[in-house]
Amino acid sequence: MKPTSCLFFLCLSLSFHTFTTAAEKPNIVYIISDDIGYGDIGCYGATDVKTPHLDNLASGGRRFTDAHSTATVCTPTRYALLTGRYAWRQPGTGIARGDEPALIKPGTTTVASMLNKAGYKTAVIGKWHLGLGNPPSTDFNKKIAPGPLELGFDQAFMIPATGDRVPCVFVENHGVYNYDPTDPIEVSFGKKIGNDPTGADPGVKLKIQGGPGHKDSVINGIPRIGFMTGGMAARWVDEDIADTVTARAIGFIEANKSAPFFLLFATHDIHEPMVPHPRFRGTSTCGWRGDAIHQLDWSVGQILNTLERLQLSEKTLVIFTSDNGGLIKDTYDDGTNALHGRQRPNGILRGAKGNLYEGGHRVPFIARWPGHIPTASTSDQLISHIDTLATLAALTGQKLATSAGADSLNVLPALLKEKPGPALRNHLIIQNNGPFPLALRQSNWILIEKGGGKKSLQLTENTANNSFELYDLNSDIAQKNNQADNERERVKSMADLLGKIRRQP
Repeated sequence: MKPTSCLFFLCLSLSFHTFTTAAEKPNIVYIISDDIGYGDIGCYGATDVKTPHLDNLASGGRRFTDAHSTATVCTPTRYALLTGRYAWRQPGTGIARGDEPALIKPGTTTVASMLNKAGYKTAVIGKWHLGLGNPPSTDFNKKIAPGPLELGFDQAFMIPATGDRVPCVFVENHGVYNYDPTDPIEVSFGKKIGNDPTGADPGVKLKIQGGPGHKDSVINGIPRIGFMTGGMAARWVDEDIADTVTARAIGFIEANKSAPFFLLFATHDIHEPMVPHPRFRGTSTCGWRGDAIHQLDWSVGQILNTLERLQLSEKTLVIFTSDNGGLIKDTYDDGTNALHGRQRPNGILRGAKGNLYEGGHRVPFIARWPGHIPTASTSDQLISHIDTLATLAALTGQKLATSAGADSLNVLPALLKEKPGPALRNHLIIQNNGPFPLALRQSNWILIEKGGGKKSLQLTENTANNSFELYDLNSDIAQKNNQADNERERVKSMADLLGKIRRQP
């Protein structure tokens, strides 16, 4: 969805363009955590974990209460964030395998390529999960391209997919970090390969137990999704992942302190397997899940301390968010699972990661830029990760091509304005994993398609309640009262709009 052409938006666009060309472009640190829920942070109501660094970030900037990922799972959210385009428009952008080929084609305008053209040094450090290399699957023994460097990033140090999927190695730029050519890496998501034990083998020594779907190759004492052989020198140690990626992020900031930079810091925490470093274990009352939240907060604190030490805080826009809602899972058993649920991941919100209720996609979103974003402020503007491209383009005075970021909206006024202004977004589409089902947010209403069929749900005289759910989020944030039967005309109108948007190329 493009911004409207009304005079209001034209004036805003001109005023912000003048601001960014007249002043030094800010550094941008965008921290996207993994599986942190709306209620998992102190400033959003968490009481059973402590997040002092994130709370301080909020007190120094703005906390958003109606921010959303565009999907309830990781890969499509990250696709939309970078491209400004809904992932459901692009076939094959569901949760990616560990050896998935690149999902974003080189030449696509991304947040990184746009900022790179604006003179920024750019890096992605942490979780990628958008595929690497050419079809049919990634070859981790050769130059690994295309990838982030073909999408505008100058540097990349990545977890290829997720911590619970093979291969359990870091990829640096175009190759596996610490790669040993005498020990080639092979990955399979079908049949078993190699001689590594699996989580299903009797008597295998494990750090944590793996549940259904997580009983394949055992790497670092943890069973994974998929099988892997080779790459012994390159394999990560889960307890050290946060230290490793945080140190890399700090190194990038230090190396580029004299030039504008964009850092996409995509933490592994708190995605499963949650294996916090021993120094964090037992620091919460919520088992290893709470301890992993403490570890995440530490990582954020290290980034903020680095900016302060280098006297860059005043020159840097810092954004923190999550790729989807939180979820209490039993996929792994670390021995503290009974304590995980003491911290309600999504507060009073209904649902969780993997479904279209608010708990699946309403996420924490904090922005700080001293002297520009009002301190200790909150905003109830409807915004989404998909707005990153258009918003940062406006911030840095860049003009996007007509074909770029078709679904991205400039929400810079929501970040910078002292007082809340009129609504910037009039609707937002949320997906689960694939293109069916979807949800449509419009004003204070959300319409949720039920089921997961391959056809767009059609409304008939007697099927509103069967095909759709409708909630008024102003009066029912917990989504306890389905209004589909009471608001049949609204359901029809919103269903028609959803169908129209879905049919757009």
